[in-house]
Amino acid sequence: MRELWDRANKPGARFIYGPVPSRRLGFSLGVDILPFKTCSMNCIYCQLGPSPKTTARRREYVPESEVLAQIRKALESGQRIDAVTFSGSGEPTLHSGIGRLIRRIKKMTDIPAVVITNGSCLVSERVRRDLAGADIVVPSLDAVTPGVFRKINRPHPGVSPAKIIAALARFRREFRGQIWLEIMLVKGVNDAPAHLEKLKEAIARIGPDRVQLNTVVRPPAEPSARPLSLGELKKIKSFLGEKTEIIARFQRKARTSRTKNIGSAILATAKRRPVTAEDLSLSLAESVVAVRARAGRLVKQGKLKRVMHKGREYFESR
Repeated sequence: MRELWDRANKPGARFIYGPVPSRRLGFSLGVDILPFKTCSMNCIYCQLGPSPKTTARRREYVPESEVLAQIRKALESGQRIDAVTFSGSGEPTLHSGIGRLIRRIKKMTDIPAVVITNGSCLVSERVRRDLAGADIVVPSLDAVTPGVFRKINRPHPGVSPAKIIAALARFRREFRGQIWLEIMLVKGVNDAPAHLEKLKEAIARIGPDRVQLNTVVRPPAEPSARPLSLGELKKIKSFLGEKTEIIARFQRKARTSRTKNIGSAILATAKRRPVTAEDLSLSLAESVVAVRARAGRLVKQGKLKRVMHKGREYFESR
């Protein structure tokens, strides 16, 4: 853990990445306020790989002043940004300063502030207050029974689906912004009809503005984590009701402002998630040919690696 702390706080550390093309948020400026894989869960589908150790400890993992300075610079750059999104290397609500960061961002810009969370820390009243200033909170709820929860999310001790569901229901009553509940479906793990029935009951109790169905697309932590087909997702969407949507692939126009340092931008994005040349092309306003050429040089330099998943080529940070 000390090594991760030192790496995250070394001079020149980047706490933002993108804007990256998001399937639901447009061009999203990622805000990464944790050392790599600092999380309360070790989900089998995680695109960052397995977590060596889970944690539920909140603290100032990276300096707030540096994060804000980098966000301000990105906002002043003139590039297209549709959302400022807390996501990246782990569970962002573990950072004790996330509430202050959200409030400061809202003073800088009218661009929506978004928090993508696994929901585990919302059991804390302090965390719910911290997220009150956000425009959109995207919590995940993959399982509602203890057995399925342990199998798919592999949580830190003491984290339970019952507590998360109760916390989300309470947060819905308190929060004035939008709640988009994400469900990551894994073939043969949490897609059984009996489990989906209980999931539907939990959704009714929580009352989110949207329910977003996702499945395994990028290379997962465990090779056994397999995706559902589009047909299977459509059946589940119909069963869960009118608020439910399948998260579509990104279809917006590419950015028109070019990135000055394409190599650094590729590395910053690939550090947070496996990414295709097509995604990078949209994000960086560069041709796919140029992106592949630069990424290829980074692979030869040992800074990136190529990974094939479901017939698609992804670039990952080494």
